[in-house]
Amino acid sequence: MSGLFITVEGLEGVGKSTNLEFVKNWLVNKGLNVETTREPGGTNLAEDIRELLLTKREENVSETCELLMMFAARAQHIAQKINPWLEQGKCVLSDRFTDATYAYQGGGRQMDTSIINQLEDIVQNGLQPDFTLLLDAPAHIGLKRIQSRGFTDRIEQEKVEFFDRAREGYLARAKADPKRMFVIDASQPLEDVQTQIEATLTAFFKTREKT
Repeated sequence: MSGLFITVEGLEGVGKSTNLEFVKNWLVNKGLNVETTREPGGTNLAEDIRELLLTKREENVSETCELLMMFAARAQHIAQKINPWLEQGKCVLSDRFTDATYAYQGGGRQMDTSIINQLEDIVQNGLQPDFTLLLDAPAHIGLKRIQSRGFTDRIEQEKVEFFDRAREGYLARAKADPKRMFVIDASQPLEDVQTQIEATLTAFFKTREKT
């Protein structure tokens, strides 16, 4: 594939939506043909699965059911959107991808990551982001921000300990793959966060142009 796959990761309340738009504009100004998307979601079917995943309900959602729905949505997303865009040479910019599954289901839910790895192999067939920005901030900061909105979905209602584990999962992923995944201190003021993002993007593209 000749396209470029970029993802933005992070816990709730770290400013993903705002900074995703910043990244998109930066990439467009660089002359790239950018398509933005999100996970879970990105297609009509995957968005339906997203609603199933996030809707509050009396029935307990098992961890295995949650994990399989995540990968079901991802399989459709890859087949219908991500792979075709990459084959067209586009830059795909996604709000979350599989790093989030390792963080939330692996870290937050404390599931066996070998199971996640097996599903990743089946669904993605080797597909990985070329570059990932991890917007990192202590869980309590993000939770305070989302609680001020007055609405939380099923996963956002989890306790802070869940998000602490998810954050640890994210940071472990970044430590294990430092050439792909770059940590941005999202606890700083927005202007400082975006200065970090721009510097990281610039460095990545300089390295890419040399290879």
